Amino acid sequence: MRPDFDRLDSRPGVRVDDPIESAQFTLYTPDEVEFRSADGGSFYFPVDRAVRFDTTAIELPTRTPLLVRDEAGDLVTDFAPDENDERTLPAARYNLEPSNAPLKLYLAVDGDIRLEVLDDRVRVDFGESRPVDVGVRSLHQQPAGTVTVGDDVTDVMRAVSLLGSALKTTSPERSFPTLRGHPPLVERGDTFHAPEALERPDTGVRIEVPPERRFVYPVAPLAYYLGAEVVAGDTPRLVAAGTERRFPEERFESAVAETLQTCFLLDCVVRTEGYYEVDLHERAVLDERLDFDPAAVYDQPIDERTAEYLSVPYDDVSDLLSRWHLTTDVVPTPNNVEMLPFVADDLSVVRCPDRTPSSTTSEPEPLTDFYRADETFTRSERAPAESHAEVETSTPDEVGDIVKPDTVDTLEHAWVGDGYPLGANKATPTSYRRRFDREPPEKTYIDIHVVCNDERMAEEGVVEEFYGLRDMLEFDVTLHSSVETEDLRDLLAEDVDLLHYIGHVDESGFQCPDGALDARTLDDVNVTTFVLNACRSYEQGEALVDRGSHAGIATLAEVGNQIATQVGRTVARLLNYGFTFRAAAAIVRDQNLTGHRYITLGDGKTTLVQSEGGIPAIVTAKDLVDDTVRMAAQPYPTPQKHVGSLMMPLGKGPTRHLNVGTISDIEYTVEEFEQEVSIHTIPLEVGGELRWSDEISTRELRELLSR
Repeated sequence: MRPDFDRLDSRPGVRVDDPIESAQFTLYTPDEVEFRSADGGSFYFPVDRAVRFDTTAIELPTRTPLLVRDEAGDLVTDFAPDENDERTLPAARYNLEPSNAPLKLYLAVDGDIRLEVLDDRVRVDFGESRPVDVGVRSLHQQPAGTVTVGDDVTDVMRAVSLLGSALKTTSPERSFPTLRGHPPLVERGDTFHAPEALERPDTGVRIEVPPERRFVYPVAPLAYYLGAEVVAGDTPRLVAAGTERRFPEERFESAVAETLQTCFLLDCVVRTEGYYEVDLHERAVLDERLDFDPAAVYDQPIDERTAEYLSVPYDDVSDLLSRWHLTTDVVPTPNNVEMLPFVADDLSVVRCPDRTPSSTTSEPEPLTDFYRADETFTRSERAPAESHAEVETSTPDEVGDIVKPDTVDTLEHAWVGDGYPLGANKATPTSYRRRFDREPPEKTYIDIHVVCNDERMAEEGVVEEFYGLRDMLEFDVTLHSSVETEDLRDLLAEDVDLLHYIGHVDESGFQCPDGALDARTLDDVNVTTFVLNACRSYEQGEALVDRGSHAGIATLAEVGNQIATQVGRTVARLLNYGFTFRAAAAIVRDQNLTGHRYITLGDGKTTLVQSEGGIPAIVTAKDLVDDTVRMAAQPYPTPQKHVGSLMMPLGKGPTRHLNVGTISDIEYTVEEFEQEVSIHTIPLEVGGELRWSDEISTRELRELLSR
């Protein structure tokens, strides 16, 4: 299950493919190349596979930033390409790293090189034919083992203490996602057992909490990131090198989250003293604001470094962490212990709700109009045809427990427990584990099937065109109409990357011309992901996840056709752009008053494809002053570029930003912005509405921003 290399069909070059992560990256060459295996010894960092070929130049298909190192690993130049940028480096042995590729890619070459920007791409020119080594390392990670716990809470504390065994380093560089490693899995059993190979790093960091699940579960991400031991104590606190930070019980979960975020952010700043001496925005801000010397902290042991971080008040850094990426509500039951490695890997804020779904017996306030249709027909056969008539709908008791979690101030929200959460991802350990079981497919393209089972909804069928709007990825998109039950059954059994269903679902299942197909009657499902854009499709969606799918989006209630069409198109474009399923649903909810009708099921961190620009983001055009557009960008981390990765929003260099928090005050002249969006189509929020840059003219943009 390693990455591989192949020749391009359309032009000379090499495609680098990671089938496990459905990630691809393309290198163009002036002429066809013959590549042969290489041992990988020419790279400073480790690689999974390498090839060698001779060429006079290599072109990267986008304006990809390049980190160039010498043979000793020292950073020679940070080439953050701007218009007409060019740089020549003298003869030496170089390693080049495209920093926004969806896999770890390195080029090794001897001699002088010239870096230049050509329209929408970057060219590395060697002047003459030379051997070039290309190495790749997959971002896919496997847990090193499984820890078994009994029902005693002390077992859970021992297991959480071992989560940090996955860390590949305790240096500040572990803030890079590729150097953290996935924590060992946890499963329930009769007694505690851990493989001998799992060993917590000797960090000297300790977390003390009362031996109750509601205290142990929320500290899992912090214990993992700090490699901390979790022990019983009357006063919740973190202890490092003689320094402590207490977690007041009245705000325990938020205090733990603030500590994790502060330590993480400061590690990201301090690591600029190491192998990645880049111009980092967050460091520039903190250099002016804090009496804090990253160079003095960089080489300290982790406990002493953590003690330094604890002296920094959260309020001094909170604006740089505005909108953390994820909150996960974990109902503190014994069964839910199996989710702890995943929330730790996500570096999620963890909360333990003090209620159970069964206590939510009445219709929550946001559902006052939740089950009403606001159009002439909805995606339910039982909807009346009267214009703007109220739809006769089910009560919460009929649709199962609907849970209304407390609101969050993070980008995304997950729920681990019984019931179906409004505005969140219903997550399960089983669906999350499937990310490790995925076998590399024989095909190298993204296989998508769009099923439209009601001709009145054909307008949404144009999503077929939205999937596959990518130059560097191969898609096979098929549109099916009026699919009968046996054909749909066969389709669900196929190795398909995505099924986008448009039509009707009721208590009997998917409505087909010849009857209904109930996914709960299926033995296995091989469709990896799905979008079920039909009324009350959550039970069928949950059945797909239970039987093999990794993740999907479904509905909790009636959805009007016009709104459903709009949502379906938006979700298709967001998934095609590289957003995760959970992020796509969250963005729809932010943009659409009826968005709470849509729910993510399964592993919401799943992506259909990687983002072309490395890290997907929603760009907000805020105002227009003197022909300059002022913008902000909200990045959404992905499995390929998880929290801690670097980005240049809209290619605006040379300063890098972290992919966490809102990136403000990005300025482009209208002409620069026109050029940028002519190269890449981006999701653009303007006037409070989500648009796509290929659907909005500069004139319309000016008008909207001038209001």
